[in-house]
Amino acid sequence: MSSPWEQIPLFALPETTLTTSPDSTDDVLPEDDVLPDDDVLPDDDVLPDDDVLPDDDAVAVDADVFVEADHADSEPAAAAHPASPERSDVAEAADPAEAPSPPTPETDSEEVDNAAVDGDEVHDDAAESDAAESDTAGSEEAGSEEAGNDAADPPVWEALPAGEEADGHALIVTADGTYTPSGRELTGPVDSVEKLDKLIRWASLTPLGAPAQIWVVGQGACELLGWIIDPGSEDDVDDMEALRNRAAQELTAVLHATLTPMLNAGWELRGDPGHVVHLSRSIGNFTSMVDVVIEPYVWTYWNKDFGWHNRVGDMGILGSPTAGTYLPDDDLPAARELGRRLAWCAKHLGVLPGPTPARTGAAIVDKIKRERTRSGKGIVVTTPGSVPPLDGPPRGDLEPAVGWTRVPDAQDVDGTSRVVSIDQRAAYLASAGMLEFGYGQPKHLTGNNAAAAAVGEKGAPFGLWRITLPAGQTLSLPAKLPLPHPHMLADQPVQTWVSTVSLDGLCSPVADGGIGAELDDLDITEAWVYPQQGRALDKWAKILREARKAAMDTDDDATKRFLGTCYKGYIGRMVNPDMWTAKQMQHHHQPLWRAAIIAHCRWRGRRVAMRIAREHGRWPVRTVTDSWVYLLSGGEDIADPSDALGKMSVEKDVILTDTLLSAFTSAEDVHEVNLAIKAAFADHEDTAADEGEGVL
Repeated sequence: MSSPWEQIPLFALPETTLTTSPDSTDDVLPEDDVLPDDDVLPDDDVLPDDDVLPDDDAVAVDADVFVEADHADSEPAAAAHPASPERSDVAEAADPAEAPSPPTPETDSEEVDNAAVDGDEVHDDAAESDAAESDTAGSEEAGSEEAGNDAADPPVWEALPAGEEADGHALIVTADGTYTPSGRELTGPVDSVEKLDKLIRWASLTPLGAPAQIWVVGQGACELLGWIIDPGSEDDVDDMEALRNRAAQELTAVLHATLTPMLNAGWELRGDPGHVVHLSRSIGNFTSMVDVVIEPYVWTYWNKDFGWHNRVGDMGILGSPTAGTYLPDDDLPAARELGRRLAWCAKHLGVLPGPTPARTGAAIVDKIKRERTRSGKGIVVTTPGSVPPLDGPPRGDLEPAVGWTRVPDAQDVDGTSRVVSIDQRAAYLASAGMLEFGYGQPKHLTGNNAAAAAVGEKGAPFGLWRITLPAGQTLSLPAKLPLPHPHMLADQPVQTWVSTVSLDGLCSPVADGGIGAELDDLDITEAWVYPQQGRALDKWAKILREARKAAMDTDDDATKRFLGTCYKGYIGRMVNPDMWTAKQMQHHHQPLWRAAIIAHCRWRGRRVAMRIAREHGRWPVRTVTDSWVYLLSGGEDIADPSDALGKMSVEKDVILTDTLLSAFTSAEDVHEVNLAIKAAFADHEDTAADEGEGVL
């Protein structure tokens, strides 16, 4: 394969300003909305004599849409770093005719694309090559790790071409020089903060769903800029979080000490600098913004998107060291692969990657929101969906994910030779694209009015309902499945709040996973009903679904995993208002949407379990979130035949040794069963925490 990245020499600075076509940004200002003529760049003393920058500093952003830095993404016990703000208005580059004019990611019609919905099925547009593939497949990760660690056999994705879609929006700085994401040569080494300042102003990068980005790749590039820290080794600490905190504090101190020339040149810091340095520069009514992302120090950011169980996990677009999808070790190959991923995001997601996967998911939502606001078509949600004031003490999650284990009996173990885990393919993504979510100010109903509201031509509207769950033992329910709702008890009725999804599920026949209840049986006494509802996340899910297909079609496990962390992270962050404190971000706080998604996945899984029982006579021994564990014989296949998202695929399939079989046979309580399952899936243990919907 031939590409610019394969022939990068040290180079001279271009004589034209880096620009991007106005068509490649989602929001532009009129041509005269540029910086004043007297705001020009000096053409000497900052870069070498042959690296002359033009007198163009054309990119500006309307200060009215400035979103202040939000520190909420970090965990409470950790060093907090501001998350990237969102902006929507961008000035045109000075001379679009000189721009590389990267193509704009296609935007679809605002018509609802149901993606061939069949019941609860959302079809992936192409059949997935391996029926055992799923978002939680440990075997897939193991293969990626093996490939990533074998220098003679690099991962497939590292040979994929780098596009131009992120050019004009991002730059990559290494110790050898500076490049566009597509691999175009720009400058020699950036060996001072003054040069970094001049490079940023010359480049006139424009945002794309997230602020324009400068990526500093490799320790050598950091050393040239004086950004060196030495927090110690992970071998010297018992708690990885302690090392992260120490490193984050040292990094912030070093950056404060070295960024003075940029601050003197008119830049301002948005929040404390850390692995991302959020810079803004205001002239008149306009503010230009850029994020400097320091790749060697991204690990210092403690966040559930980036780490789990005291280890380094997925680090956003950079990948996961554990899964073997992180950037190559050497700087130039790492820069090339990062450029490819940035271009991939711009092409398939229409945005630059955010500082966390959750923020990337939010950026896609906001891009769609801006498009719909301009066109006047489609659902636009502008307000948060906080949980209404409910009677009674808090019950934790409104719709908890299920976690259940039972002791297998002789019939379960007889003739079995495998322990198999199945799970729903991209479960939360599938549900997000199918469900109708409520928005606006909910109406509080009580008594007969609440009960009457649940009866409509199209069923109950989106909302919360205070019902009475009957005692499980009074119902004719399968003994080898968990109770239909996590709040249900076997020996007594329970009054609780449930989502509309659960209301529908409870009214489904027992054969479909419900309890066959009538609405009157549930004794609805109170409700919060939303005045508007619709598929608010349909286009968001469609973009992610099509991007996932593109990643799978090219064996690009790095971007496929990144997409998984984007939708899981975003849906997981819906529940906490502290994650979305900036005014323009508050509409991402939608805990009831998250509850509906979790409930939808839970009911869908239960319906599949009933189907497996009918067709195969097999019952699960364990379920966690969207995953179900079965003991099976050699030839049994209980996975769904469909390749659609949301359908069951094989996650793990392990041959039962005599020792494992004995462990299941002799288990006397659920703890011993869980230990047997853990032993059976021991080879998948390292990946279980990073993947799966349950990590939200």
